[in-house]
Amino acid sequence: MNFIKKTAATVVLASTLSLTGCGYNTLQVKDEAVTASWAEVQNQYQRRADLVPNLVNVVKGYAKHEEQVLTEVTQARANVAGLKVDKQVLEDPALFQKYQEAQAQMTSALSRLIAVSENYPDLKANEQFRDLQVQLEGTENRIAVARNRYIASVQDFNAYSRQFPQVMTAKVIGMNPKPNFSAEQGAQTAPKVTFD
Repeated sequence: MNFIKKTAATVVLASTLSLTGCGYNTLQVKDEAVTASWAEVQNQYQRRADLVPNLVNVVKGYAKHEEQVLTEVTQARANVAGLKVDKQVLEDPALFQKYQEAQAQMTSALSRLIAVSENYPDLKANEQFRDLQVQLEGTENRIAVARNRYIASVQDFNAYSRQFPQVMTAKVIGMNPKPNFSAEQGAQTAPKVTFD
């Protein structure tokens, strides 16, 4: 009986020691860090989406014949709002790409909206428009910071989960590499803005 207790204790101790070296707990911590940094990205994108209706309404009053730009911004916001964003987006590179493309469309539409405002001195002088523009610029900066944090946490997770023996643990528990942001196609070229 004493032999069985010693053997059981040895097995438990050996199992515990082998599990601590497999990286399971660290994988969980790093996965949660990716999830938390993704939540911050979403939070900042939501802040931007919340500013859009106010910005569109202010511009509408001054730029009635810029209906196409206003429609594009409204449609881009609707596309972003219509995407279901949950943990599955982090697990599926195709969904992640779709989400990234919708956000890029929103960024592009907002850039055109701000460019249109340059044609309207009264709009640029409007205090509410200036305040919204400052908030939007601040939000874009926050988005950049949140995305950088997300990129760093994904890099940390992906690098760790590809090392031995963690790569084996990750495969066993179904943890795949996380998708990361990439530059939108044509991002290296400045957008052309023309006023007809």
